[in-house]
Amino acid sequence: MLQGILEMLKQTAFAHFTFGNLLMFGVAAALLYVAVKKDAEPLLLVPISFGIILGNVPPQLTGILNEGGLLWYLNYGVIKGIYPPLIFLGIGALTDFSFMLSYPITIFLGGAAQIGIFTAFMLARTLGFTLKQAGTIGVIGGADGPTTIYVASRFAPEILSAVAIAAYSYIALIPILQPPVSKLLTTKKERMIRMGPPRKVSKFERIVFPIVVTIVSAALVPQSLSLVGMLMLGNLLREVGNVKRLVEAASRFILDTVTIILMVCVGASARADIFLKPESLKIFSLGAFAFVCSLTGGILFAKFMNLFLKEKINPLIGAAGVSAVPDSARVAQKLASEVDPTNFILMHAMSPNVAGVIGSAVAAGVFLTLLK
Repeated sequence: MLQGILEMLKQTAFAHFTFGNLLMFGVAAALLYVAVKKDAEPLLLVPISFGIILGNVPPQLTGILNEGGLLWYLNYGVIKGIYPPLIFLGIGALTDFSFMLSYPITIFLGGAAQIGIFTAFMLARTLGFTLKQAGTIGVIGGADGPTTIYVASRFAPEILSAVAIAAYSYIALIPILQPPVSKLLTTKKERMIRMGPPRKVSKFERIVFPIVVTIVSAALVPQSLSLVGMLMLGNLLREVGNVKRLVEAASRFILDTVTIILMVCVGASARADIFLKPESLKIFSLGAFAFVCSLTGGILFAKFMNLFLKEKINPLIGAAGVSAVPDSARVAQKLASEVDPTNFILMHAMSPNVAGVIGSAVAAGVFLTLLK
């Protein structure tokens, strides 16, 4: 009877678990704790953490990751780069670009905040990563998870799980990372700068904007069209005003469904034999460096612009140039409120915030064009 029990146990996953699998379960538990207890990006981290669990039950027994398995089919959309553009479609349907149009000079802050992408790229290359891997790692600095996954699926699928989890982890840590960087680089007087109310943007401007951006970005950086084009299509649906069903479909049903599938696939790709390598630690370190550089670039460029502007910009909104909409803009507002509770810069912070979404997609397109 004992022999029969032992034979039965050999057929279960318990006999095949490795220390690495158990360690990855711990990583999943940590991400789940942050998502639930700290309420940090739960829509992203909950399915990622569960995907890690699915991927670390020995796949040779479950068959879930093998050809013909459930995640094998779902992962097709990751490999072919289908899911990130669909997420951009939903983001576009949710995003109001009128803040950026009302104060277009702050668009440059969204561009300046992408400096982290290129500095991390050069550092990653110095540390021995290939050109394509370095480009993928650099995109983490844009704080744009879908763009990071899109580039990784094209360039470096072998590090997709590490860069994706790094990107979403740092997005979740924005309330922790952004304040010390912002306070270090600004004075109390600068954080108290008041900005005038944004002007009213006409419906005509809001409709023309996504069309013009699509044409211009595609002409300058053709490889950015998949991301920027879908982002602008979603925004056009929002602004025309008479296709509410399509807006709801893009911003709720498509976005939420694809987010669940993509996050589970990303988590499942973080198998112990792939994720627990020295390169992963380097990627997390480079991702943090890229993110901090992006925050720094936006703040310092705002301070540089103030040297020439009559109406000063609160440099806190420069940190919102990373494309984590709207979290980084909310943190900027919170920091301004700490020194002056009557100072409201949220609307102005949304301008570089949404500009950062476009900027990170264009930066990714540059890599896709130059490094192919």
